[in-house]
Amino acid sequence: MDWGPLILTFKLALITTAILLILGIPLAYWLAYSKSRIKPVIETLVSMPLVLPPTVLGFYLLVAFSPNNAFGNWLNEWLGLRLIFSFEGLVIASVIYSLPFMVQPIQSGLAGLPSHFKEASYILGKSRLITVFKILLPNIRPALLTGIVLSFAHTIGEFGVVLMIGGNIPGKTKVASIAIYDEVEALNYDTAHTYSLILLVITFSILLTVYLINGRYLKKFGR
Repeated sequence: MDWGPLILTFKLALITTAILLILGIPLAYWLAYSKSRIKPVIETLVSMPLVLPPTVLGFYLLVAFSPNNAFGNWLNEWLGLRLIFSFEGLVIASVIYSLPFMVQPIQSGLAGLPSHFKEASYILGKSRLITVFKILLPNIRPALLTGIVLSFAHTIGEFGVVLMIGGNIPGKTKVASIAIYDEVEALNYDTAHTYSLILLVITFSILLTVYLINGRYLKKFGR
């Protein structure tokens, strides 16, 4: 069995989750506390990957990133980026597709915090940045952990988006889900079963660990 697709899958999941954590915290904070009129529009855009078929999102990203398109040509000519059929393209597509899995748990956690947490911090002269990282985020650890794990697990299971953007290039864009599909098409069910079982065991273990940790945290702090 070729371990390359599995290694590439977990590399993609780690990088995607790290980027989503950096982007997701400020976005979730804004969505949790903003009263802007465009907030429903932003929430809709963030949530669309939950209901939109992956192939639809993958198709439009493929069109946007194509060198035959104005935006894709600009990326290629001015920044030297060719995102279709590349690992970098997979990362961008995965970040967009898994965005709600990071943002929504953190947003719900922040929105559920009592308002006096933030008010007390400001009264004591703490900046917004200190308030977020020293007061708010430590008090929503279960939500933060849930967002991280769901984003990681969701990226592992991607198929339609990665196939449309990355294709099936061994060592470059051939992740585990694509490898499973190839093995099934070739009637190599034993290899497909091995890939599938590894992903099943890993994702089950990760999710079980999160539920156990969150359960203990909620029990300890009475939430």
